[in-house]
Amino acid sequence: MDAKLFLLPCSFRLQPMLPPKNMRLSPFNTTYPSGTVLRRCMNKEEQLLEGMPKEYYDDEWQARQREKSKEFHRRRREEEEEEERKIEEYREIGMRLKGYPDEEVVKARKLVSSFIRAEEEVEEQIEEAAERGELTELVLMVIWNRLDLARRDEEKDAIRSLDLLYRRVETEILRREATPAMRLLNDLLNMHDGFDDSGWLKECKKHMVDTFPREDPFSILVPAGFDIDKHHGPLSLPAEADDVLLRVDFIREVDALLQEVRSEQNEAESVEGFDPESVAVKLKEQERKRTIRQVEILLDLAINLKW
Repeated sequence: MDAKLFLLPCSFRLQPMLPPKNMRLSPFNTTYPSGTVLRRCMNKEEQLLEGMPKEYYDDEWQARQREKSKEFHRRRREEEEEEERKIEEYREIGMRLKGYPDEEVVKARKLVSSFIRAEEEVEEQIEEAAERGELTELVLMVIWNRLDLARRDEEKDAIRSLDLLYRRVETEILRREATPAMRLLNDLLNMHDGFDDSGWLKECKKHMVDTFPREDPFSILVPAGFDIDKHHGPLSLPAEADDVLLRVDFIREVDALLQEVRSEQNEAESVEGFDPESVAVKLKEQERKRTIRQVEILLDLAINLKW
């Protein structure tokens, strides 16, 4: 049996092997996925995006920007904390008057507002309010609250005006509540014009003579207006005898005041520097020493007073 060999027709040719479509050949016969190449190309082209500065791709520039952002947030947090602190302080200032009746608070606020609007006539209005008995601790508290708010808002003109108003009202209240000796001392100090010391001493001596009753034995035994020869004249004490200020009482109270002031520790002597606060403390201390010296002179004048 003869063997037959059947040859199949070859209808196709072998094609050379090609890389996949998603692969590219490099000059060194290495292949890379096309996606990696595209990403690398886009990284190089990102610098050309419209509106983006070149510094955007600088690591140092971005680090500085991050630091600026941290500083901004820190300052913003500090401002928020400061705002919360101020709100709490304002709330605390408002709560100071909660213990007083509302009608009295409203009345005190109106009185303080009238002082502020009075300008040159404020002295007269303060004295009139004192005579009516309207100057109270509540009025001082209202002024202090306004002064405290002005200080927190750094309103220099308002601070100066309210500080003077507070001290003037406080002085008037203390004067009304002071003893006759302290009122006389205050009047004598206010008689000084700041220049003529000898003229001031003469006026003070005259005022003391008119204020203190005569202390010589004859005047005590024989009151003013009594005729020793005819044995005729008033013998009764004057109606205002209860308010008479004796020279000895004035000397005793002024001497006690001086001893108290001298015993206080002098803090201004240790103050150094020329900043506004230090200068203000020094000036205040100089004024204090000048006033003490004037009180000492008045005490000596009262001790050696002759009618």
